[in-house]
Parts: sequence; structure tokens; C-alpha cells
Amino acid sequence: MSDKRRLSVSIDGELVDAARAAVEQGEADSVSAWVGSAMRDRTERDRKLRLMGEWIKGYETEHGEITEAEMDAAERAMRARSVIVRGGQVYRPSA
Repeated sequence: MSDKRRLSVSIDGELVDAARAAVEQGEADSVSAWVGSAMRDRTERDRKLRLMGEWIKGYETEHGEITEAEMDAAERAMRARSVIVRGGQVYRPSA
């Protein structure tokens, strides 16, 4: 079992309401569990962003700075491969 610690924090009322609603709807076991899950998600997101930053720095060190034109081309390629599903309908946006 993990090391649990009591912590006192001030949180915006709308977030407290969201946490309590999640508990009432059975989406979280407790407000503490809901907050802990949010903190885990943030920790993982920050870790991934650090890793991505390190990868980009390494790439640019080896290949040079990524240009706006390269980013635009990558975005166009991504959009050309994307699929959007809304209301059971599948759309393939044009590039």
C-alpha cells in the first residue's frame, strides 16, 4: 500500500463541487481519491512534456532547429490522416 499523508489545501469551490459530484456519481471513491487521481494525471502529463522537450532538444541538436514550415507541413500531414467521428458519422477532413 502506498504512503498516505494528510494535506490541507485551499481549492476553488467549483473544483470541490466537481469532486463531490464525481463521488456522488460513483466516479471516485472519495474526494481524496479524486484529488489524488488528478495529481497523478498532472504528474504524468508533466513527465511526458519533459521527455518530449528533451527529445526535441536532442533532435534539434542533431538536425537543426525545427522550422515553422516543417511544423506546418507536419500539421497538414496529420490533418490529412485524421478521422473525425460525430454522431456515428465519419468525416475525413481535407488537408
